[in-house]
Amino acid sequence: MAKIEFFTDKDRKDWELFRSQNRSKITRNEYKMISQLHAKYYNHPYHEPCTCNPQTIKNWIRQLNDIYERNNNN
Repeated sequence: MAKIEFFTDKDRKDWELFRSQNRSKITRNEYKMISQLHAKYYNHPYHEPCTCNPQTIKNWIRQLNDIYERNNNN
């Protein structure tokens, strides 16, 4: 469970922009943003997971989407 339940306005806008992109790959800047947001909202030190196995970043995206959905349902 996330320590912080709701995105700030800036984070929500950044996440909406990210979600609006219809691509199968993410950019380096998006990778960093996902890592930063996950560290912030799941209260852990910033680190970038290895790109050799994309499962971690995919899980992080799902978890951040959960926060985003909570934002939009409240």
